[in-house]
Amino acid sequence: MAADTGFKLTYATMFNPPEEFHTHFEEALARVKANLGKEHGMIIGGRERYSAEKFEDRNPANTEMVLGIFQKGSVQDAHDAIAAAKKAFRDWSRTPWQERVALIRKAADLIDQRIYEMGAVVSLEVGKNRTEALGDVAETADLFRYACQSMEDHHGFIVEMGRDPLPGFLATNTSVLRPYGVWLVISPFNFPCALTGGPAAAALVTGNTLVMKPASDTPWTARLIAECLRDAGLPDGVFNYVTGGGSTLGQALIEHPDVAGVTFTGSYDVGMKIYRDFARSAWVRPTILELGGKNPAIVSRHANLDDAAIGITRSAFGLQGQKCSACSRVYIEAPVYDELVEKLVTLTQKMKIGDPTDRSVYLGPVINQSSYRDYQNFAEELHQAGTILTGGKVLTEGEFARGYFVAPTLVADLPLNHRLWKHEMFVPITTLARVQSLDEAMQLANDVNYGLTAGFYGTPEEAQWFFENIEAGVTYANRPQGATTGAWPGFQPFGGWKGSGATGKNAGGVYYLPLYMREQIHTLIQRL
Repeated sequence: MAADTGFKLTYATMFNPPEEFHTHFEEALARVKANLGKEHGMIIGGRERYSAEKFEDRNPANTEMVLGIFQKGSVQDAHDAIAAAKKAFRDWSRTPWQERVALIRKAADLIDQRIYEMGAVVSLEVGKNRTEALGDVAETADLFRYACQSMEDHHGFIVEMGRDPLPGFLATNTSVLRPYGVWLVISPFNFPCALTGGPAAAALVTGNTLVMKPASDTPWTARLIAECLRDAGLPDGVFNYVTGGGSTLGQALIEHPDVAGVTFTGSYDVGMKIYRDFARSAWVRPTILELGGKNPAIVSRHANLDDAAIGITRSAFGLQGQKCSACSRVYIEAPVYDELVEKLVTLTQKMKIGDPTDRSVYLGPVINQSSYRDYQNFAEELHQAGTILTGGKVLTEGEFARGYFVAPTLVADLPLNHRLWKHEMFVPITTLARVQSLDEAMQLANDVNYGLTAGFYGTPEEAQWFFENIEAGVTYANRPQGATTGAWPGFQPFGGWKGSGATGKNAGGVYYLPLYMREQIHTLIQRL
């Protein structure tokens, strides 16, 4: 993006983009708004599929705005999508990996070409501010390319092994990683582009065929990814796009015996149910899960407090706290507690809330009525148990009346044994605690079922201690761009430990792509 200026959009650089970034976004937003309310089909076997039942995709910032009409897919639609993918698997899996790479790279180029239109859709559909929305799309293109690069760097994952020392024979052994079959990607609302496109590209470039089901709150973004794959020239049935409810369509996909592997990003409870349901099979099938976080930031008495304050607030309240990597709890050494808390409150109160497509807005709405209600319930519980320093209320005046707007919230004096120190709220609420030592902070930070991301502010020597002791998969030290958020493919592989992840291997990293393949050893004996 903005190649003429040398600017590359990432979650670390998005805070000061060039002016043309805004010009292009606003032009694309006008084009997108001129075409709202259209009906969009599913794509099964290369053909548009329409169902008897439909659902509306509405803007959470203005629920009177219908973005599009989408299909409420049935159990039969799920079965047909899997059948189409299974039929396409034989030829796709035997397509030379170099040709698959070329097609996925072409799709990445199309994402780049359409980035502003896709970003406008993400902003309208999810409630992301414009830089976060465009970052989601840019990350998707980079995830596509990272998967391709990984395939090339490993020469298609074909490796010659040792030769058996057999007199009179030539014995060759070759390790080959081969695709599993039909791969299912179930993606969440909060990163509907990257968390659909990233695993989709990994599955496809390795030779699997694909069925992707987005969250019902964000079907349009995933449809645009499907169109990029279609327009890049992927054969019919190699990818399939279906929409509908999780309890009907989603469950039918999970339970189907012809699904060979699944990637799911979402809540711990839903992910663990998928894990258990998927295990009801004749054999073990690969399951890649990313199941949220309860991400801590630890602040040393030696920290740069300005860096800590801006990094914590960015990670706590970016996308209204609806990131699995959001900074939801902060442990601050006592000597700097009061000063840092004052800075955090000041920065939080300065954040502009409103229409996320507006250039000046940092916080948009939460995604839906359920999240809106969750916020109110959590705020009331925290009001009873702790001290709300700022926020703690829904916003209903003026333009806020048409959407799900809430105030970013900081909470102090919450007893350390309160359940909300360990429960993922997924709304813009962060709890603050005073600790007497870094050892105490570390013990509290690790005392949760999750282990996704974590942040630290202190000296370089303290940062090394933090890296060695924290139980999380993505860790940052002294990062003003975000205490616990901002991972980018090829820079910070993203995945969690404990209840946050299933494989121990992180997306956008060096060990991710092999998760989508299984090893086969080819031993050939020839007489001399």
